Amino acid sequence: MKKIIDGIISQNPVFILLLGLCPVLAVSHTFESAYIMGFCVIFVLLFSNLTVSLIKKMVPENVKIPVFIIIIATFVTTVDMLIKEFIPDLHATLGIYLPLITVNCIVLGRAIAVASKEKVLVSVQDALGIGLGFTLTISAVALMREILAHNTITIMNDLSNITGYKWIITVLPVNLDLNIFATPAGAFLSLGFLLAIFNKFFIKGDLHESS
Repeated sequence: MKKIIDGIISQNPVFILLLGLCPVLAVSHTFESAYIMGFCVIFVLLFSNLTVSLIKKMVPENVKIPVFIIIIATFVTTVDMLIKEFIPDLHATLGIYLPLITVNCIVLGRAIAVASKEKVLVSVQDALGIGLGFTLTISAVALMREILAHNTITIMNDLSNITGYKWIITVLPVNLDLNIFATPAGAFLSLGFLLAIFNKFFIKGDLHESS
């Protein structure tokens, strides 16, 4: 359990390790696209870490990275094909950032740093923690951007192809209409603001306790 909590807080891939920033900035314009991207990363992390941990002793040292990339690419391609087939609107929304999970520093980094050295259970817990940390982070950025720009939280829109209904919540009685948050600049502003909050309540607190 501690490994999972560490992935969310003390080793948060975005707020602490500053990895995976491209999808956080590019796919966080709605809450729906953000949490779906997060779930995709969790899926790829979980099964790639699991596979790497299982076969680590069979892979020669000089070809480890190419083998790990092939494993990761296999699971990314699986996710990409499934979403393209069953949720084409969402596939178009996520765009190039879905297949780019293959070269996401978070996924390859955990395969090299953890799964290639640790037992299966530890590798799976690490994948869940880091994946949840990424998902919560990108979702928080998306919530801030969508509420400030459109006064909505899109829980289900592109997914309506499967569910048959849409679920978009109006948050405030008055629209703020801060349209800048719907732009790339708003993504940077939101990430910076949330990073400052995270730093205030988690990073500094840990430092004070250790001193």
